[in-house]
Amino acid sequence: MLDYLIIGGGLSGIAFAEQLRKQSKSFCLITDDSQQSSKVAGGIFNPVILKRFTLAWKADKQLKEAILFYQAIEEILGESLLKFMPIYRRFNSVKEQNDWFASADKPLLSSFLSTDLMKNIPGIHSEFSFGKVEQTGVLDTKRLLKAYRAFLQANDLLLVDTFDHQQMRIEDDVVYYKDKVAKRIIFCEGYGLVQNPFFRDLSLKGNKGEYLIIKSEELKLTAMIKSSVFIIPLGDDLYKIGATYERKFENQKPSEEKKTYLQQKLDKVLDCPYEIIDQQAGVRPTVPDRRPLIGQHPRHKQLFISNGFGSRGVLIAPSASEMLFNYIEHKTPLDAAVDCKRYFN
Repeated sequence: MLDYLIIGGGLSGIAFAEQLRKQSKSFCLITDDSQQSSKVAGGIFNPVILKRFTLAWKADKQLKEAILFYQAIEEILGESLLKFMPIYRRFNSVKEQNDWFASADKPLLSSFLSTDLMKNIPGIHSEFSFGKVEQTGVLDTKRLLKAYRAFLQANDLLLVDTFDHQQMRIEDDVVYYKDKVAKRIIFCEGYGLVQNPFFRDLSLKGNKGEYLIIKSEELKLTAMIKSSVFIIPLGDDLYKIGATYERKFENQKPSEEKKTYLQQKLDKVLDCPYEIIDQQAGVRPTVPDRRPLIGQHPRHKQLFISNGFGSRGVLIAPSASEMLFNYIEHKTPLDAAVDCKRYFN
């Protein structure tokens, strides 16, 4: 008998699997890679909401935990996954610049918002200055997912399969699924949760995001730029541009409409030529109150969930997995703000 089955191989599933591995718990992770949001994500770790210059919910604590978590995974996998680089926020007015200084004076933000403004950045058009966000960077989510999946496979901890909820059987304190038997099952399905019959009462919504990959030999950025779009250096003169936010969508495929939208936004920022190399899309799992969905099913005590990270999965996944593990194994109460019971009827 296994201690856990984990359903979903995105950031949430990997983070919980790593908690179990560190605590010597037996588990199997089941995934079919149907949800692409973790794989195509920008991968930015940034504690500051750059529209309002405020600190995201518990982001200072999440940032410290996330960096230590991913650095430990780098050691395990022998992969370079984290790249630290600042974000330069492009100001659109004098008022924004003044608001930046006001926020930088606040104790929780002073270590993240630099008061030394950048006047010009080659290749980027701006009538105003740029504010520098420090302690930020990018996680290579695509490489992480690929390498961690190979690690699980090598240790016989992975089942590549489309999970069929109808084949799951719950008896007493045991969950059966095909030839697997486990004490508990953790659903980390991302947007796929909307197809989960046990968690339909939760207010999880999909938010489709699209990115462009461009190549520009003249744009020599070593930092991220935040304007109407994010510009993220990937190396080899490649940059990721995004992202869109779309609540109503027909499928998870890239669209010509959003390609044009992103290109028009980019043309207002870039002062150098570029070519579009690729376009990517994925659906983020979001929640109306912008808090994760973590916890236990109210009737089936063997069923748990870790989901709803939206566009901040890189930051939230490590701390969410630790909270859920401690809740299950040590009876540590969950913060009411994240407990999934807040949405059950």
